[in-house]
Amino acid sequence: MSGISPKQEEGSDVGSRVLPAEDGPCGRPEITEDFLDKNPYSRSGIALRKVKGVVIHYVENPGSTAKENRDYFNNLQNTHLTKASSHYIVGLDGEVIQCIPQSEISYASNNRNKDTISIECCHPKKNGKFNDKTYNSAVRLTAWICKTYGLSSQNVIRHYDVTGKMCPRYYVKHEQAWKDFCNKVQECLEKD
Repeated sequence: MSGISPKQEEGSDVGSRVLPAEDGPCGRPEITEDFLDKNPYSRSGIALRKVKGVVIHYVENPGSTAKENRDYFNNLQNTHLTKASSHYIVGLDGEVIQCIPQSEISYASNNRNKDTISIECCHPKKNGKFNDKTYNSAVRLTAWICKTYGLSSQNVIRHYDVTGKMCPRYYVKHEQAWKDFCNKVQECLEKD
């Protein structure tokens, strides 16, 4: 598969809705769609025509919630501090907020914005290690995205692998922990 899933809805700019979890190791986790307002700083509306990978990030503010990070992205239209966003944010309780439809690019992965889905992950401490709830949700979300686009865990990369930025920090400093994350994603894909 190389294009955007025909099941992916465009998404509106108003309100939010909860997409229930699907069964199976690669079933969609419960997702709250809370799309950012279209604006040039966090949601351009530019089409994402082909998905070749998933990029894992970590938020740079330990202890912050998925909702706080989503609102930070949305407020960039007012502050103009930078261009930044992510398709998904996984919170400290394992909740998943979708900020941008998968049919649009996000501002997360530099020159890979054009062909990847981005996932930001919350973490409790400065070291950037995901807690168990965040970790498990991130694995499931990543596996579901990989299944949707016919990808494998080899198509799952860190922001570090794109730019050399220490993101996600813990999984750059601990290479085996990153390999373990990718192996968990692959296990889900092989069980499905």
